[in-house]
Amino acid sequence: MDLEGRNRRVFNRLGGPSAAPPPNATKTQKVCYHWRAGKCSRFPCPFLHRELPYPSGATSAAANGSGAPKPFADDSGFSSPAPRRGPNFNNNHNNSWGRMGDNKVVRKTEKVCNYWVQGNCNYGERCKFLHSWNLGEGFTLLNHLDGHQKVVTGIALPAGMDKLYTGSQDETVRAWDTNTGQCMGVLNLGGEVGCMISEGPWLFVGITNVVKAWNTQTNQEISLSGPVGQVYSMVVGNDLLFAGTQDGTILVWKFNAVTNSFEPAASLKGHTLAVVSLVVGANRLYSGSMDHSIKAWSLETLQCLQTLTEHTNVVMSLLCWEQFLLSCSLDKTIKVWVATENGNLEVTFTHNEEHGLLNLRGMPDSESKPVLLCACNDNSVRLYDLPSFSEKGKIFAKQEIRAIEVGPGGLFFTGDGTGFRVWKWVEPVPKP
Repeated sequence: MDLEGRNRRVFNRLGGPSAAPPPNATKTQKVCYHWRAGKCSRFPCPFLHRELPYPSGATSAAANGSGAPKPFADDSGFSSPAPRRGPNFNNNHNNSWGRMGDNKVVRKTEKVCNYWVQGNCNYGERCKFLHSWNLGEGFTLLNHLDGHQKVVTGIALPAGMDKLYTGSQDETVRAWDTNTGQCMGVLNLGGEVGCMISEGPWLFVGITNVVKAWNTQTNQEISLSGPVGQVYSMVVGNDLLFAGTQDGTILVWKFNAVTNSFEPAASLKGHTLAVVSLVVGANRLYSGSMDHSIKAWSLETLQCLQTLTEHTNVVMSLLCWEQFLLSCSLDKTIKVWVATENGNLEVTFTHNEEHGLLNLRGMPDSESKPVLLCACNDNSVRLYDLPSFSEKGKIFAKQEIRAIEVGPGGLFFTGDGTGFRVWKWVEPVPKP
């Protein structure tokens, strides 16, 4: 598939150099190509480092304020996006995607010092490598909790609890006291944890051939049978529990309050390989698969509404933000989707990374501005402002970061093969 050609076309649709300029544009009014990409090093630059005004009479998100970023609806990392747009929805809001803001990260050599990690770097502040697990301002590391022997694949904070739970490929779930950071207990499951989520008091853990459900308030335990192979992803929507499995099936259960149990409700088939990502938004379920596709399902009828095939590798994670769907893949891209007039999704922007992407989460920073957290398979997490994709910072780890979770009060968590780290958004230091 012509991936480079597609990215060029998307960029042109966003107002790139091959797009037609406004009627009143002159040679000196051309917007700098490199500035749009956030890489202009010319000073002075003969081209504009700002956007041209819209033609008179045109409406746009920039003109009417609808394109301004809004914080996520809650602290869960998932938003409740606005309903799909109606016939009067304005296309021009797409121009805000990918436009670099003023928030640039001051770069140092983006590699953590191996000697510093081992505690014996003699260069101190003169070392050209990082003596820190993060780069950027506005967030800080609070704690690093270890104990798992293999990569952490799930982090969950059940409602009303003072405990945090982590699941790992070492076949265990650990409970942590959120006040002291101490491990309160270890549960051996006899199988690798593929994913873990919480909904209300319930903790759901996906392992091979089964979903384990625990009520953290009553200690009730239920085993949900039916999955074939590993359970890689789960989500709750419309009072239903969805689980993506290794054989490409999405299993559905509904909670029966009378019997206090989960009853099988449906089995969604369509993917040809494992379903590794699920998200709910705008009354739809979206599923990403190892077959490189995304499917949109109606939450009301549980029927497949559309299949998206623009990714060229595994679709690892999905996120709903406002009226947009964001997807990331091992093909090294993040794609932003928006509904057309007939309700179908199309790509409105593509962001390229140097490495494959593993996970997406969204949350507001200390100034209530939306931030996208992207885990890459080079043992790092990138932080971007939305919708500009202006780089805000980076987080580094010794091993792959497979789990990201968002907590209350500006907290967020990253899990890798050595345990998990606790981070917090803080007020930026005012510049003198």
